[in-house]
Order: sequence, then structure tokens, then C-alpha cells
Amino acid sequence: MADQTDETKGILKRISETPVWESVFRTGIPRNRRQRMMVILNNVFLHLHPVRLPKHGIKLKYTWCMGGLSFFIFLALTVTGILLMFYYRPTVEYAYGDIIDLKEQVPLGIMREIHRWGAHLMVIAVWLHMFRVFMTGAYKSPREFNWMVGVVLLVLTMLLSFTGYLLPWDQLAIWAITVGSNMAGATPLVGTSGPGSSLLAIGDVNFVTPSSDARFALIGGRFIGEAALLRFYVLHCIGLPFVIMIFMIVHFWRVRKDGGISSPL
Repeated sequence: MADQTDETKGILKRISETPVWESVFRTGIPRNRRQRMMVILNNVFLHLHPVRLPKHGIKLKYTWCMGGLSFFIFLALTVTGILLMFYYRPTVEYAYGDIIDLKEQVPLGIMREIHRWGAHLMVIAVWLHMFRVFMTGAYKSPREFNWMVGVVLLVLTMLLSFTGYLLPWDQLAIWAITVGSNMAGATPLVGTSGPGSSLLAIGDVNFVTPSSDARFALIGGRFIGEAALLRFYVLHCIGLPFVIMIFMIVHFWRVRKDGGISSPL
């Protein structure tokens, strides 16, 4: 037994001394403070936080873990969303039937329920994260820029939830999006029902019409139809997640540059 243990240790030692291993793991097992610091700096995940953090700034009762939980839920939604894309077809003919099949016929159809409840949880988690940051004063200098990035992420999260609402193509979804798109038509300046739309007119030419306002751009037509379903599908699956990932990268980068998890002055 001892010979096998020594042989295993010898094999592991030879592997750890190969150029490939050393190119991936630069520091090896940390044995002092400097090596621990280098491990953090050389790891793509660990370096999201600074080498040193205030002890009280990482306590659960202070952070609530809402930022990390929001990111984890986003990853879960990405995975389940990709799985749902294998079965869902964004057409008026098949959309509702595919949702029913996902619930009753498709193996692992529970992914749709995980995706739906995960979307609700992400909205709640992002709101709680913003509330925690506000109540602890973590938005103050020098973190004002990151606070604005967080506000943008909050708006994008709400839009992500809104665009996913139409995809089941049932009566609840259609009428909910009808109300939401009519609200877009009341947007100041760019909505025909909104204040200030006449200010964009030049002479007898009005650039904001029912066929060119914010509502039309959102649903791709005058009424909720297949064009709206396709636009919401593209925005929900590709457009908004892509923009959110960019802002997430900036958000994490600013957290790192501002000294890690915020703490009271």
C-alpha cells in the first residue's frame, strides 16, 4: 500500500513539473502570503476580487450575496434557455404548442419551469442587490460609475423579463405585451401618444407616426403578430443577453478596480 502511495506521488510530481502543467498553474500550492497573492492574481475567477478585503465587507449579513446570486441565476437562465431553444419555434403556428409539449412531452421539460421561476428570482435578486447597495452607501465615491452601470443592468433585467413574456403566445402573454407596447407608444418624443412627438416634425413632415414610433419598432408592426413574436424572441435570446454580458464584465471590472466588495467608510 505504501509503495502504491509513493508511486502515485511520483507520478503527480512528474506531471506537475511538465511545461504544460506549469503554463496553466503558475504558482503551485501556495505556502506563504506572497504565493497566495499570486494564486489570486493568476486565476481568472479568483482575481475578480482584490488580494485583500475588509473582513466585515464579506459577511453575509452585510452583502446578502445578492450580487453573486444574481450572476448565478443568470448563468442558470442561460443554460436552461439554450436547452429550450432546441424545442421552441418562434412562429404563431408552433409557439404555444411547443410550450405545451415542453411541459408534458419533452424529456427534462422541467427546464422550462426552472427558466420561468429563475427569471422571477433574478428580478427579485437584482432589486435586493440594488437596495443593499443603496442602504449601505456603497454607491458613493468612488463608485458612482459602477452604480450607474448597475442601474443599466437593472433596466436590462426588466427588459429581459418583459421580452420573455410574449414567447408562450397565450392570451395572458399577448394582452400583457399589448398593454406594454401601448406604454412604449406613450414614450416622450418618440411615441405618437407621448408628449413632445410633434417637436420632431419639420413642416408638414412628421417623423413620429404610428408606423415609425417606439411602439412600431418594438413589435415590428401595428398589431401584436408574428413580427412581434420574432423580434421578442431575438431580443430575449440574443440581443439583450449579449448587452447584459458586456455590462456585467464592466461591472465586475469596476468592483475589482474599486477595491472589491464595498464597505462603509
